[in-house]
Amino acid sequence: MQSLFWSLVYCFSVSSVSATYRLNGLDPLQITAQSHAQSRNIARPPQRTLNIAKTDSQCRSRPLDLVFIIDSSRSVRPGEFEKVKIFLADMVDTLDVGPEATRVAVVNYASTVKIEFLLKAHLNKPDMKQAISRIEPLAAGTMTGLAIKTAMNEAFTEPSGARPRSKNISKVAIIVTDGRPQDQVEEVSAAARGSGIEIYAVGVDRADMRSLQLMASIPLEDHVFYVETYGVIEKLTSKFRETLCGLDPCAIGHDCEHICVNSNSSFYCKCRNGYILNPDQKTCSLKQVKVEVVEDPCKCEARLAIQRQTQVALQELNARLADMTGRVEQLEGMMGRA
Repeated sequence: MQSLFWSLVYCFSVSSVSATYRLNGLDPLQITAQSHAQSRNIARPPQRTLNIAKTDSQCRSRPLDLVFIIDSSRSVRPGEFEKVKIFLADMVDTLDVGPEATRVAVVNYASTVKIEFLLKAHLNKPDMKQAISRIEPLAAGTMTGLAIKTAMNEAFTEPSGARPRSKNISKVAIIVTDGRPQDQVEEVSAAARGSGIEIYAVGVDRADMRSLQLMASIPLEDHVFYVETYGVIEKLTSKFRETLCGLDPCAIGHDCEHICVNSNSSFYCKCRNGYILNPDQKTCSLKQVKVEVVEDPCKCEARLAIQRQTQVALQELNARLADMTGRVEQLEGMMGRA
């Protein structure tokens, strides 16, 4: 009950702050958004070229349908675009790529949009990195909204290699851009997120922060990134490794009736207070309170009747308590997600 009280206090406080921002014409999401900026004092990394042979897989826990949406407009110089391709190759190295693991697609855009390869095209790292090495910039324009729409309608589809919704595979888009979109991104991004696509927005150099925030999923502080130059974009690889490879089997999907608990690379089920776990280790049953009825030596029927009534009353009380506990936990969960 104490945690419920503090949840109510927290929700009231957040609502009050949001209302204050709106009264002053401010967007609370914009106020709270924080970009993961790189320090201006970071030493310039040594020159690198795309290494197709390197395949050091470091993520074997969370399968994804992952689509990179990369800006190759005129503002992205050829050498900078090579840095983007190295970043994509490094990302591929961190993932467990395969038909039943992570599938990757790349959407290239400028004033036009080109799907370089689909999720079903390359299901091993060498072929995928070879395809990345062949990508060429498109030169003019920055039609980011069109690129997101194309990814949603053409890349994240089952005919293109995306897994069906029933498999509960996370769908993730990572947008990399250094400019301001020349078309609208807010509505199409909302539609993509509404379809179940989690969007990360990476801004480089002159990228418009407001546009990144409109595109990205919530919480913005976890989905909006910024680097000052393409020369340091590779430093985001470790951040994405932590984010995309985070082990959370319960979030991926479980069949626990009450509570799922992560455990190493798997999970186990628990029951709420007042319930016990059934032999199937998934479902829960109401815990029965046993009151031992001891026959009185004098065979007093009145005393036996009182003992039986006490047993029934305790069982009813236990059932009500368990039901109330479940409702409180459910309410706390709803308030936590609000």
